[in-house]
Amino acid sequence: MEIKPRQHLLDIWQAVARHSFDNGEWVWGTPGGESSIADAERLLCLLYPATELSLFRLDDPDTTQSDVQQVLKRAGGRLEIPAVLVTAAAEFMRTHTDGKRPTFAGGHSFRPRDKERDLTEEQRRLDVLDSFSLSITLCLALLGFLKVYESKTRRGEVQETIRELRTATSNRLTAAMVGLLRSFTVTVYDPDSAQGRTLCELLGQGQLSQRQTLARFQRRFRPLRATIVDSFVLGVDVQEALYDENQLFECGWAWSLVRDAPEVDTNEAIGPQPAGVANPVPYLYFTVVALDGIEDLFSDRTLTLGLLNAEQQRLAEALRLRWEITQQYWSGIARFDRDRWPLEDIPWRTTGQRLESEYFSLSVAAILVHDLLRRRATDDDLTRTVRVMERLAERGRITSRMTHDDPMVQLHNPGVTLPLQGGGTIGPAMDWTMNDFSTQLLKRTVQLCTLSRNLSAHDRLLRLAEDIFGHVWRRRISDGEGVGLWDNVHAVYPETALTGGQVSWTITERVTEAVVKAHKMYWQPPLRSAELTGLARALISEATHLFGIELMTPAPTPDGQRGTQLRRIEVTLRRARALVDQQPGTAYALTLDLLVRLDELTRAREAATIQGA
Repeated sequence: MEIKPRQHLLDIWQAVARHSFDNGEWVWGTPGGESSIADAERLLCLLYPATELSLFRLDDPDTTQSDVQQVLKRAGGRLEIPAVLVTAAAEFMRTHTDGKRPTFAGGHSFRPRDKERDLTEEQRRLDVLDSFSLSITLCLALLGFLKVYESKTRRGEVQETIRELRTATSNRLTAAMVGLLRSFTVTVYDPDSAQGRTLCELLGQGQLSQRQTLARFQRRFRPLRATIVDSFVLGVDVQEALYDENQLFECGWAWSLVRDAPEVDTNEAIGPQPAGVANPVPYLYFTVVALDGIEDLFSDRTLTLGLLNAEQQRLAEALRLRWEITQQYWSGIARFDRDRWPLEDIPWRTTGQRLESEYFSLSVAAILVHDLLRRRATDDDLTRTVRVMERLAERGRITSRMTHDDPMVQLHNPGVTLPLQGGGTIGPAMDWTMNDFSTQLLKRTVQLCTLSRNLSAHDRLLRLAEDIFGHVWRRRISDGEGVGLWDNVHAVYPETALTGGQVSWTITERVTEAVVKAHKMYWQPPLRSAELTGLARALISEATHLFGIELMTPAPTPDGQRGTQLRRIEVTLRRARALVDQQPGTAYALTLDLLVRLDELTRAREAATIQGA
C-alpha cells in the first residue's frame, strides 16, 4: 500500500474529530482523566502534525487549509478550532495536576500480574516513564502553538486561558524533564552473575569465551564508563562498582522514578518530587521511549522558537548527555562483533528481566536507528540494519502469513508483557504490556528510509514501509464510535481474540507520528545516482552542441516558428543544467526531449534543402 501522507493524515484527523468533538466542544469520553498517557496521546494526534507540518498548522486561522478545515468541522470553523484545542489542553493540565505538582500517573495502563487481584490506588497513581516522554513532546508542541496563536486571537477569555495554559505547560515540561533524569539508571553487575552470563553469551555469540568477551567489553566501553563516572550528576547515584573495569554495566531508563534517586535541584515551580519505587534496572522499551522524547528537546523547531527557558536548557543538557551515552552504549552492544552482530541473533534476550522476544530486538534496533541518525550511518551499517528490519517484519507475521496456532500472534495481541520491578513493593505485582510492534517497526523503517542515501537500501526500506503501513492501515476499527481509529488486530489476524472496538490512543498516536515522518521524508530532495548524473551531463553536452549548430544555421523558411522553438529549447536546456546535480533523472528526461526537438529541426532543414535543390 502506497503511503500518501497528506490524505492519510486527513483521514486520521477526521476520525479523531468524529470521536473527540461534539458541537464544537472537546469530549474526553470514558477513558479521559484516567491515564495521563492516553490523554496526552489523544491531544498529540492533532497537535503533533499541526506543529510539525506547515500545511497542517492550526495556530494561525488565516493559513488553515480548506481540506484541513473540512475534516475538523465538528470542532467548528477555522477560528474556533485553535480555541477548542487550547481549552482541551487546559483541561488536560488541570486534570493531571495534584495540588501544585504535575502528575504522570500510569492509571489503567498498569496491569496486575494476578488477574484475581486489583492494583491499589497508590500504584495507579505512580508516575510512569511513558508519561514523562509524551509530556515533553506535548508541552513543546503546545508552547510553540501558543506562541503563534496568542497573537492571532483577541478574545479575552481565550487570552486568559492561554496565559494559564502557558504557565502550566512550562511547569509540566520541567517536571517531565526532572522525572526523566530521576528515572535514568546505571546498573553494574559481576560477569559471573546471572545477568553477566546472559550478557556475555549474547555478546560472545558462541564464538568468544567469557574472558575474551569481558576484555573486549572493557576496551570498547572504557570511554563511556569514564564519561558516566565523571559527568552524571543530576538525578542519579552512580554506583561505586562502576570504577571497577572487571564489572559489566548497562545504562538506560527504568519504568518510573528509580528507588532512592536523589532529587534534582531546580528553581522551577514543579512542586514536591515524589520518592521512586522502581528497581534501578534499565528497560529496553522505556529507554527507547525516553530517547524519542528527549530528541524533541533539540529539534530545529524547539531551538528556532526558543521554547526552553534557562533552567530547562540546563536540564536539557543533562538529558542530552544521557541521550548520547545511551545511544552509543546500546549501538555498541548491538554491533559488538563486526562479523556477526548480536542484533542479528533474533530474538534479543534481556538481562534485567530475563525475557526474549522480537519486540526487544526491535527496541535495540530502534536505539541503533537513533545512533545512525545522530552520526550518519555507513553503507554497511545501514544495509545490515535494513536486513534486520526485513527479518523482524517477516518473523512478526507482517510480511509473511500467519500459520495455524502461530505463537507470533501474541506479539500483537495481547502483546509482550514486562514485569515492573519494584512496583510490587506497595501492592500486588505489576505488569506493562506492549502491543505496538507493528507501528514501532513502521516508524523505525521510515526513519531509516529518511536517513538512507543508498539507492538500493532506500528502495528496500520504502517497499518495506509500504508493506507495514498496509498491514497497519487494515487494522483500523471499522464500526462503532472508534471507526477509523486503531486498533482492530482481528482484522489482519482472524485467529486472535476480538478487541471489542475500544480505541487504542497509543497505536493511533504511533500511526500519526509515523505518517508525519513519512511526510517529512517525501519533502527531502530525491536520491541522486552518480551513474544517472553522468549520463545526464553527457546528454546535456550533446544537446548544447547541437543547439549551437542550430543557432548558426539560417532558417529554411522565414515563418518565425523556428525562432520560437529555439527559445523554448534554450529555456529547457537551462532548466536541465540547473537540475542535473539535484535531480539527474529529471534533467535526463528533459534533455532527451530536447534532442528529439533538435533532431526535428535538423530534419526539417535537410528536407527544405532537398526541395530547394
